[in-house]
Amino acid sequence: MSSDLTDARLELRQRLGAGARYDSSAAPAAELRYARLGTAYFARKLNELSDGELALPSLVPRWTRRHVIAHVGFQARALARLVEAARLGRRRETLEEPEAQNEDIAFGASLPAHALRYLFKHSQVHLDVEWRDLDEAGWRAQVEPLNGGLVEIAQTPWLRTREIWLCAVDLDNGASLLDVPSEVVDRLLREAAQALDMRGQPFSLTLKPTDGVGSTVIGSGKNTVSGPAADLLRWLTGRGPRRSLVFNGEIADPPFWPERP
Repeated sequence: MSSDLTDARLELRQRLGAGARYDSSAAPAAELRYARLGTAYFARKLNELSDGELALPSLVPRWTRRHVIAHVGFQARALARLVEAARLGRRRETLEEPEAQNEDIAFGASLPAHALRYLFKHSQVHLDVEWRDLDEAGWRAQVEPLNGGLVEIAQTPWLRTREIWLCAVDLDNGASLLDVPSEVVDRLLREAAQALDMRGQPFSLTLKPTDGVGSTVIGSGKNTVSGPAADLLRWLTGRGPRRSLVFNGEIADPPFWPERP
């Protein structure tokens, strides 16, 4: 961490006072910033939609915009529970009221419009508070989620970053991957390529961003696709091609990523 950043944080703490919340110095600052930027971007696109427009199709196969909003809200809730567990020194995610906790996407999509909007706002506030209250030990922790496995708490801001930016685009009302920070686009492009490679499907690609990081090879890399990194990401994640892309070879459209239920 640079001395300038450390000094800036100390100055901010003094200015805000002892009772103010601020991120721990151990927190992944860049990922938190991207997650919060993405949240503001998603909120702006959501606020542009009327209640009636929430029922229209999204870019996600079989999902309306309602499903996308419910997914975003429930993901924030789940991440907040993981971070809360780390803050309290617990090793597992828990539900305070399991019988009353229904986080089925279809159920969430059926909520009244005002309740769906509230779900997004409240769940994000809760997650942000948990992040700000987490100390250094909490950021180093690993927690077992309800569905098993282990989640590194330091990864939760990136998990949110990935979902919030892609879901903003999935609302399909003007959000663009061109608005996503270039560092996020480059990382998502690598992750999407790795996921496609691990599926074992017959894709043999070399992705050549004309404005981003170096080439990414999938399979043998026989065929090439080149263009702006954001447009490559849109195509590679199953959200449709852009005219800016140049295809060399016969290449099938990739499946939607991340996979949705």
